[in-house]
Amino acid sequence: MRIEWSREAQEELWNIIDYIDDRNPQAALILQRGIETAVHSLSLNPFMYRLGRVDNTREIVVHPNYLIVYRIIGHNRSSWRDSR
Repeated sequence: MRIEWSREAQEELWNIIDYIDDRNPQAALILQRGIETAVHSLSLNPFMYRLGRVDNTREIVVHPNYLIVYRIIGHNRSSWRDSR
């Protein structure tokens, strides 16, 4: 699955990381890595995280103060079944 960030989301993310980095570089690095890890996991299992508060979205809690809100578009969900 391909992950696409909106321009607005990218700008907002870097503004948050820069703001935190000015005050606590280690915390900024930890948050950035947590976000990268969580987003990477979406390509493996996009339905892993909770349903969002906005229709047709899902949410990742990467920190008590920060959520990643995302939408799954055009993903076929299939299940495997033993045919015995």
